[in-house]
Amino acid sequence: MKLKDLIAPFSVWKRATEKPYTAMKPLSERPGADRYRGFHINDQEKCIGCGSCEAICQNGAIDMVEVAGVETTLTDSGLRPRIDYGRCCWCALCVDICTTDSLAMSNEYVWIDEDPEVFRFIAGAEGKPWDNSEKGYRRSGGYSLLDPERVPMILEDPKKGVTSFIEMVKGYSADAARQEARRCVDCGLCIASCPAHMDIPDYIRAIRDDDLEEAVKILYRTNPMPATCGRICTRNCESACAIGVKGDPVAIRWLKRYIIDAVDPSDITAALGKEFSDSGKTVAVIGAGPGGLSCAYYLARMGHHVTVFESSKKAGGMIRYGVPEYRMPYDRLDDEIAHITEQGVTITYGVTIGVDKSLDELAASFDAVFISTGLPDASSLRLTGEDLPGVLSGVEFLERVARGETITLGRTVAVIGGGNVAIDAARTARRFGAETTIYYRRREEDMPADWEEIHDAKLEGVEIITQSIPIQLEKAARGKTGLVWGRARMEDQGPGKRPRPVLIVGETYTAEVDTVISAIGQTADLSYIAESKTASVGIDGNKVLADYHGRTENVKIFAGGDVVNSIGDAIAAIADGYRAARSIDAYVLTGKGKT
Repeated sequence: MKLKDLIAPFSVWKRATEKPYTAMKPLSERPGADRYRGFHINDQEKCIGCGSCEAICQNGAIDMVEVAGVETTLTDSGLRPRIDYGRCCWCALCVDICTTDSLAMSNEYVWIDEDPEVFRFIAGAEGKPWDNSEKGYRRSGGYSLLDPERVPMILEDPKKGVTSFIEMVKGYSADAARQEARRCVDCGLCIASCPAHMDIPDYIRAIRDDDLEEAVKILYRTNPMPATCGRICTRNCESACAIGVKGDPVAIRWLKRYIIDAVDPSDITAALGKEFSDSGKTVAVIGAGPGGLSCAYYLARMGHHVTVFESSKKAGGMIRYGVPEYRMPYDRLDDEIAHITEQGVTITYGVTIGVDKSLDELAASFDAVFISTGLPDASSLRLTGEDLPGVLSGVEFLERVARGETITLGRTVAVIGGGNVAIDAARTARRFGAETTIYYRRREEDMPADWEEIHDAKLEGVEIITQSIPIQLEKAARGKTGLVWGRARMEDQGPGKRPRPVLIVGETYTAEVDTVISAIGQTADLSYIAESKTASVGIDGNKVLADYHGRTENVKIFAGGDVVNSIGDAIAAIADGYRAARSIDAYVLTGKGKT
């Protein structure tokens, strides 16, 4: 041992003559540093209850709990984080992971109480002195544990796309899909917002685990048409995605599509299996659109004998005859229909109910009937000149294209409307070489069409004139049709309401075009119901009256899809078909519908 080692302990005696530092009032004179990690703050208005903080906490110090006054919505779970300071280690991972930046930490660190229970508290909801503290730990700008940007999708060159009906969206590779799937925080908000309540976090997790067989099984639990929804779904789920609050929502729709695209059709058949007993019960389904096919699939899986009656030569409804092939390739749709018929579903084509068979006949011949005939007819513009030769409806135009008919549009086309049918018609017209302009009565942000479709339409050369109200149609020179329209101003209608377009006096214009395509809405032909003598079903306008479970006033007849709901998209129809199948199953087995 060296000498310095022996005398080292005595060197501390030099501190004996120094003035000690003492805080006379340590609880008031030693504030935390400006970015000290003290007690938690949570902005209740910004928080959506995604539970990311609970999931990341390695000490189990956070529980998501109900809070009085906080309502559950499609984009808010209604839960808020409760912090247990007996477990919290103040690591601030919960703040770093917060998807909305609602969670923070004050620089307060002194909290004295004799009751240990108070140290489990709901941040931001129990009125603490530090709730409005501007100091403390916040996630640094530009830093996030989550990737705010989605993995981009490979798209066809728009200039090449408008020359054919090749599919524009190419889909994810396996690596890209797994990378995108890793962005999901498993919050589950997407489940509530999906009309079919698909197990979205589960199938995204299966993608991360590269277990596509399990992913297929998860998809088909509540949706027998995932390839379709993976392409054209209105994806309400993405609107509720927690990541989307501060960045791009997880590409849920494209991930669904990836699963089906990456699996061989024979593997889907094997994954689904056919293990169900024969009930001996029979069900007639009217319409082979998404609602009818969904109902038929689940009824067949329940062991019932299902016959679908379809007036067209092929199944798919508006998916086949209303969605262009560049969005929904027919071979992919045919694969999905094949998986449904493999379950024992029989589709009888060329049968129009009300012409070839009556609703009364079906009700007498089958144990139950499900109506899902959709909205195949176009709504009227109610304008003078609507019957001119150069005017046709969007649904008629798209259907004729899908059937392969020869169509002459001319060089210029005007499309009236702002929904997906209008966008589809405009993009399809571009593929016929026409200069195409959409006229929409409100602002672009008010357009009900999918924003991605609007974006792609612009890339393909479609012009959109907003705040333009059609006034009348008239004959023009050289066989053209004159679209007379007026400029509109937007009039505020109060909180929560869309502004109303009002014509501006004196600002009227005429566009002379070769073809006018009307796409302002769709309606149904329910004459086959009105003509029924024994199978009475309530109708209101162009809607069949049915409850959430698809039950009509006739205990034997059920209904769903666009002919019932006001949502008007494929996933809502599929969800209706699934619920109605459960209700029909209960009815044919017990005489009582699902409640």
